[in-house]
Amino acid sequence: MSAHQLRDCQYAIDAGDRIFAPGMKRLLLRAFIIHRRRERIDDTRLNRYRKNLQERLTGILNLAPHHRDGIRLRKRYGGLIDNLFLFLEDATIPPTNNSSEQAIRMSVIFRRVTNGFRSEWRRDLFAAVRSVVNTGKRQGLTAYQSIQQALSIDGSIFSPS
Repeated sequence: MSAHQLRDCQYAIDAGDRIFAPGMKRLLLRAFIIHRRRERIDDTRLNRYRKNLQERLTGILNLAPHHRDGIRLRKRYGGLIDNLFLFLEDATIPPTNNSSEQAIRMSVIFRRVTNGFRSEWRRDLFAAVRSVVNTGKRQGLTAYQSIQQALSIDGSIFSPS
């Protein structure tokens, strides 16, 4: 769960949605609390919590908000029903998207400073290089090592196993 999901719920609440967003915000906060306590919770209880969260999510998604922001949020979360609480199933998945946002930060700064790219191939090349370098960084490699490994004939860390 990321901060922008909570922000979007709060925005919908502030805009006037009293049906969908308040319940969704409470549910997201509950999931985050469970995640923070995850190490102290046994598997049986964690499964019960996950099942309860899914049931509550289904109930919230069955609500029919009238406000346009509530309708928009309901539509978004309706498409995420199977993946919204993955961070409770797999301990390696963080509840936030902070690492993804940090990974694209350099690209966003570059785009703002240079006013973007003048050609599509430059844009695509920059994105590919940043992807390789960021993936390598997560595996403890330098930028040079990452690019070298990606171009290696002997099997790249970036190719599917």
